[in-house]
Amino acid sequence: MTLRCLLALFLAVPFLPALAGSPIADAQQRLHSAVDEVLAVADSAKTRGALVERLGPVLQKHISFAVMTRRAVGPGWRQFTPEQQNKAASLFTTLIIRSYSNKFTIGEHPVINFQTATSSGAGKVEVPTTLVYQGNRYSVVYRMEQEEGWRITDVVIEGVSMIANYRAQLDAEFKKGGAETVISSLTSSVARPQ
Repeated sequence: MTLRCLLALFLAVPFLPALAGSPIADAQQRLHSAVDEVLAVADSAKTRGALVERLGPVLQKHISFAVMTRRAVGPGWRQFTPEQQNKAASLFTTLIIRSYSNKFTIGEHPVINFQTATSSGAGKVEVPTTLVYQGNRYSVVYRMEQEEGWRITDVVIEGVSMIANYRAQLDAEFKKGGAETVISSLTSSVARPQ
């Protein structure tokens, strides 16, 4: 093997993890697919009700609502019974899907620019993006974890973690009255007209 071949091989090695098949590339590809699927649903929906109904299964496929709920509740989660955990996760899922769906304006399409993903630990990847929607530019980072494939476990918009934002609210509710107060708060939020 010539020196040039050895040098070329040596220089190529640091770039191998970024090739297709690496965890970072797999996570980023999964996010691309999820975003494409969400945008296809949003583009084809003619009414707000249809959008919410059709986005639900897509978001549930790509987002780990169980992880998000547990982290949003915080340390008090361990004191929930399994039934209370299921109820809280179901309500939180409904709340997030509805809130997310309400961010869309029927007929308007955001432009999303994906940036280089990075690993934030074993089985964890962060994918930064820039989103332009209705003339406004937003910095959005998707936190993903390997859980039955790559799934979104948090979204950081303009430096604010969705999970941390909900935790500030739900942890306060838990401290007031435990799991039942958290569930009551989530039930009220879901019941509120949008």
